[in-house]
Parts: sequence; structure tokens; C-alpha cells
Amino acid sequence: MKTYTLEKITLHHRDCVEAMREMDDDCFDLAIVDPPYQLGNSNAYRGAGKLAKRALNQDDKIQRWDIAPNQQYFDELMRVSKNQIIWGGNYFDLPPTRCVIAWDKCQPWENFSQWEMAWTSYSKPAPLFKYDNRTGGKIHPTQKPVRLYEWILERFATKGDKILDTHFGSGSHGIACHNMGYELTAYEVDGDYVSRAVNRIQRHQIQLQLPW
Repeated sequence: MKTYTLEKITLHHRDCVEAMREMDDDCFDLAIVDPPYQLGNSNAYRGAGKLAKRALNQDDKIQRWDIAPNQQYFDELMRVSKNQIIWGGNYFDLPPTRCVIAWDKCQPWENFSQWEMAWTSYSKPAPLFKYDNRTGGKIHPTQKPVRLYEWILERFATKGDKILDTHFGSGSHGIACHNMGYELTAYEVDGDYVSRAVNRIQRHQIQLQLPW
């Protein structure tokens, strides 16, 4: 396993549950996570880019990244973080909450999900975010836009917060934290996605440093 340091982003190529077992209680202010829902070969893959589609094998079986976490994962996540935002909360057995996040994907096709939901630990009015995610070049089948994570940080994070991401995937969350100056500790068990996310973040950071 390897660790990558990208300015305020620390990315560990490691199993997140193993890592969380070694952490102190409440060592992170906020966890923003997007764990797999174990959907298998769903319509989600049809909109993915070429790199993302390589995650599927020839038999279209459930992939190694698409294995839903067990209860131990959620127990550790809530132990090591003060607050949590969990994408796909409707797929998991989580406590009742007043505040869920709805992302309206501006999706015109009825055979695709029109919106996605995130469970949160906050007692706030439930917000709605509208953003069209029909863009090319995806490197992960369930890749979310950077702007979505920026919007979340604007509403739920506080300056100086230490943030955790247990399933880093394409790295969109990392780019958002970099743009907004938040310290992020992230984990990703799949080496291919680690490499792609690191390359994506490095390219983004270089572009920001170039004179225009």
C-alpha cells in the first residue's frame, strides 16, 4: 500500500476499514463518502467513459469496487467522524434524519436515475442541488462532479475542518477540497483508480498554476 500527498490531500491506497480501526474517536470533523451500492451492471455504466467501462469484466459480474460495505464500516465511520454525509443513503440501513441531500441530475432519460440522495447526520432543512452531469471523460462509473462536492463543502463544512473520504474513486472530492482549501484524508482500495485519481488531481493543480 502507498500514500500520496497532493498539497492538502493525503490519499492512501489502503482498505478504509482497516485504517479506521486504528483511528481515535472523532478525529475528523466531517466524512463525505460515496460507498458502492452493489448495483452490478446497471444503467450507470452506460454513461461512463472508456476508462470507467474498463472496470467491467467480460462477464459483467459485480466488480471488486462494487461491493457494499457491511455494518462494521458504518460503525467505524461514525466513530471516527463528528458528522457524516453518505451518498446512496437510501441503499443502507441508516438512522432517520431530517436532512437529506437531493442531487437533481437534470437527466432527460427515464430509464436513468433522475436524482441521487445523500444521507446526512445534520438537523437542517433538506437541500436540493441541480447540476447536469452529462459530461465525457469519466474515469469511474459512478463519478460525481466537482461542483457537487464544492456545493456540499459550502453548506456543511467549516473553515479548518478535517475531512475524510473512504471511497475516493475518481478524485472529484479531492479537487473540490483543493479548490476550497480543506484538508482531506482519503482512502481507495483499487490501485487503478488511485493512479487515475492522482493523475487527474495533479493535472488540475498544474493547470491552476499556469500563467494565463
